Amino acid sequence: MQLRTNAKGLAGCIRVPGDKSISHRSIMFGSLAKGVTTVHDILRGEDVLSTMQVFRDLGVQIEDDGNVVTIHGVGFAGLQAPTNKLNMGNSGTSIRLISGV
Repeated sequence: MQLRTNAKGLAGCIRVPGDKSISHRSIMFGSLAKGVTTVHDILRGEDVLSTMQVFRDLGVQIEDDGNVVTIHGVGFAGLQAPTNKLNMGNSGTSIRLISGV
């Protein structure tokens, strides 16, 4: 058996698609933290967009330019009561995670 190695090594950059679980949690943690959180390359699925809208409805300012989401977190005590029912669409993940908030 012969073992060969690449003496030059590997170099480069890889960009992976957004992850639903991490996208949900980044919105939640950014909203519950005090200060500004910036998230790059968030997953753009309906579930994640529902989570984003729910936190907007709870008084969190969230800016979305398509590539970068900027969350102006208000802290847990800074959340506001919604004026209407929170709509989480068909997102079971949103329902499970936000129920704890």
